[in-house]
Amino acid sequence: MKFIFANKAKDMPENEKKELHLTKLLSMTGLSSRRACIEMIKNGRISVNGAIVRNPAQAVFVSDKLSCDGRPLEVLNERVYVLLNKPRSYLCSSADPHHEKLAIDLIKMPGKRLFSAGRLDKDSEGMIIFSDDGDYVAKISHPRHRIPKRYELELDGKLERSQICELMAGIRDDGESLRAEEIKPLGGNKYLFVLREGKKREIRRMAEHAGRKTLRLRRTAIGKLEIGKLAPGKWRILNEKEVAMSLDSE
Repeated sequence: MKFIFANKAKDMPENEKKELHLTKLLSMTGLSSRRACIEMIKNGRISVNGAIVRNPAQAVFVSDKLSCDGRPLEVLNERVYVLLNKPRSYLCSSADPHHEKLAIDLIKMPGKRLFSAGRLDKDSEGMIIFSDDGDYVAKISHPRHRIPKRYELELDGKLERSQICELMAGIRDDGESLRAEEIKPLGGNKYLFVLREGKKREIRRMAEHAGRKTLRLRRTAIGKLEIGKLAPGKWRILNEKEVAMSLDSE
């Protein structure tokens, strides 16, 4: 997977000769997430060189002219990767008319349309990455890539050793399989959890299965990239090395 940063814009002409799937090219425009782009294509909202295309795997070139609902799209030659320390009570949704606090609003980058690489629920806090790179967002988000995410949580009581073993072996909850890759006691009622799939409210549901309530849940790392000393509500741009670290699944 290649990352395009501002100092690599000169690489774009070489890519114009390479045949791509339409979905891939749309993700390079920053239009939306890959899944959303697929739906737009199937719904006839995307045109290539003036003709509507409904096949997401349609072969295209960077030099082709794309449009969505008649609005021209441009392939970006610069990608942005932003690390945010999300405070509690903020939503990761890009737009929610019923909620005033959106995590995306903490990132002040006018003109950039960014998408979250995975989610944190409203009551959780910590590390989340936003980007206009659809491929990157998909790789971080999709469970098949098994990118490890590390969390620190505080419960209202201790977990028994047998409960830790059960949660690491896997449980069933509401028709889903939930499993922690690793659980490590940190002292008191605090624990380190490592997940590779990240289903909705997975850690909270596992804690509830063990008869415990989650008092605080904070994500501290994605891949091998750690949140470090970034203060809650603050954000910073990731460099190429850090982006690669966030995708490290080892």
